[in-house]
Amino acid sequence: MNELRRGRVLVGHGGESVVQAEDGALHRCLTRRRTGRAVCGDSVEWRPETAGTGIIERILPRRNELTRTNYRGKARVLAANLDCLMAVIAPEPKPDPELVDRYLVVAHSLDVEALVILNKRDLLDAEEDMEDALLSPWQGLGHPTIGVSSLRGDGLDGLRQWIGARTGILVGQSGVGKSSLINVMVPDRSARTRALSEASGLGRHTTTETTLYDLPGGGALIDSPGIRILRLGHLSPDSIALGFRDFQPYLGRCRYRDCSHREEPGCAIVEASRRGLIDQRRLASYHALLAECRGFAAG
Repeated sequence: MNELRRGRVLVGHGGESVVQAEDGALHRCLTRRRTGRAVCGDSVEWRPETAGTGIIERILPRRNELTRTNYRGKARVLAANLDCLMAVIAPEPKPDPELVDRYLVVAHSLDVEALVILNKRDLLDAEEDMEDALLSPWQGLGHPTIGVSSLRGDGLDGLRQWIGARTGILVGQSGVGKSSLINVMVPDRSARTRALSEASGLGRHTTTETTLYDLPGGGALIDSPGIRILRLGHLSPDSIALGFRDFQPYLGRCRYRDCSHREEPGCAIVEASRRGLIDQRRLASYHALLAECRGFAAG
């Protein structure tokens, strides 16, 4: 009997996955029903079958899970074992601060560091004040930020250095240049996608599934084409509040334990907002997220 081997899932579709073995070779693997569904980023133990194929016998414990809630409130794990999350914005389309808030809440729930990337900085030319203005909301919260241009190559060395040996995922609204950024960071992406398609037999599905790419200098990037808006119906109200970094000094200081941070007497969050210590836009963003999650719970 073939011995168990270790590997990492690069892409999965249903009960099939492409597993990268420790020697770098790609194998098309089926997952046993009792094992559960393997996802991109999973560390697994697998057993070779025929040439280039195998069976996933065990999914090793996950450090974290990136989960998306669908319209019906059902949660689905998209990726596992992330070390960092990178939220991409651009001068065009106009940044959506509430969407970035959502990504930062996700990063906190995963217990990973978040970076806000301003792509397409070439559109700003020498307007450093504009770049600072676009990034200042996140800098003011203490989150690291960086300006890059996938067209000119600005800031990419700094981005690679920030990722280091970690595994990170890029998220962002449509049109911010996320795919262009991945293409620059992974120069042979097309060849790798073809190799994954051939190994998996997924054909065109490979380009629509969450996929992990090793970076030339170390570390890895996860591309999840389906992520535009991450619905957070699987998170609790407490998890959402903790994901707002500017709320943290005031959490637990409200008069009522079940405070919704609206107009209750003695609400520390509302009082901080009135005093300008919490941006009112951020408080409104929190309430919108909370309403969404309660809507899923009610459904």
